[in-house]
Amino acid sequence: MAQLRQDYDEFVKRDTEIVVIGPEDQAAFTDYWAEHNLPFVGCPDPDQAISSMYGQQVKLLKMGRLPAMMIIDKAGAIRYSHHGKSMRDIPDNADILSIIDRLNSEANAVSGKVNRN
Repeated sequence: MAQLRQDYDEFVKRDTEIVVIGPEDQAAFTDYWAEHNLPFVGCPDPDQAISSMYGQQVKLLKMGRLPAMMIIDKAGAIRYSHHGKSMRDIPDNADILSIIDRLNSEANAVSGKVNRN
């Protein structure tokens, strides 16, 4: 999560909200967010209700939930997803920001075509 905090302003510039969903309960999330001064949203999911909906895998031999990262557009459609194979399998910010830029560019191109017709 420190990685996301480092480039948080770049995500904001792209009209992107970061939401972290984790296995901890509300108290643990609140403590962690306060301790690390994270600028984005954290959502506790101790019963795995949300993570299950998005296909995040749990591997007890690999320390619990494997990382998963999705880009969801404003209409609620998943536009990109990455399901990690290990706890270290997390895309870097540059890759994520590049994907967001591409998706925004595609959306602008489609919207421009719709406006001309």
